[in-house]
Amino acid sequence: MLFKILAVAAAITGAFAQRPSNTSICDYYTTALLKNNTAANQEKLITFIVNTAVIGNYTTPNIGISVPGILTAGTYNGTRVNLLPYFNGALASTNRGGVGRSVNFLDGGGAAPLVQNKPANSTSSNQYILLTHLYEYFGALFGCSGVGTADYPVYNGLGSQYQVHKFMGLSHAQVGYFIEQVALSAASFGVGQSDLMIVGNALNNLFNYRCAPPTVVIPIQGAQFQSICLDNTCPISRNSTCFSYDSTTKPAPANSTNMFTPNATTTKTGSKTSSLATATVSPPPKASHGGAVSVGMSFAVVAGGLAALFL
Repeated sequence: MLFKILAVAAAITGAFAQRPSNTSICDYYTTALLKNNTAANQEKLITFIVNTAVIGNYTTPNIGISVPGILTAGTYNGTRVNLLPYFNGALASTNRGGVGRSVNFLDGGGAAPLVQNKPANSTSSNQYILLTHLYEYFGALFGCSGVGTADYPVYNGLGSQYQVHKFMGLSHAQVGYFIEQVALSAASFGVGQSDLMIVGNALNNLFNYRCAPPTVVIPIQGAQFQSICLDNTCPISRNSTCFSYDSTTKPAPANSTNMFTPNATTTKTGSKTSSLATATVSPPPKASHGGAVSVGMSFAVVAGGLAALFL
């Protein structure tokens, strides 16, 4: 699928020149699309990319590349994928105090606020917390220079994405589908071929290899376990540290005993909306590789492995 994304992107994105090596992906495309490279515009760019990855195409600027969206059921290398139950509370899959609980992450209006370039209708919703954390986390991954300023807060969620996702029991197909939607979303806003390769490789190194060693994403949080691909379909990292990971089971359906009870600062409002149309995507290669030890504020550290992953 990445080949197809790259081919289409290369044919359509001729308007953008080659990104200078000393300019981050975030800063470069903020200037290209939104003119002024401010922290607020950087967050706006990442909001476009994240919201589109979650719900599919909804706005301009974009260059006509179709993005089904993470909440849309699809097929990945012949395997049906439906990630919606992890978001709407249908599964007891969210880590709450070391226990898998059912949490509705579409309680802030679902798709409706996202098409307005907002995270949610309510700042006290689970949806608001999730989406703003995604904006902050991907701002760091894309190298946004304004992250940490008043206009673009630094990510302050849990440092280990493994801990966040440990009760989801995600498969290679599920994680691969998630990553493909991010890549498609970035491509739809004109991110160029070489930069898409960097994005795809970094996300695969971080999330899609079982037992991967600790990796730095948010510098102030240090090295953390980031792998979210946990079941036996996931390719194992060459530098695997499986002894550091708990055994994995698939999450149970939500019921009255595993529902998460919101506290005073987290209430459920609104309702979910999402498309259930079908999309077809294909996986990244399944070869084992060494886990990255530092991503920091850019994707540069994993650029050297691009050819091995995509070519």
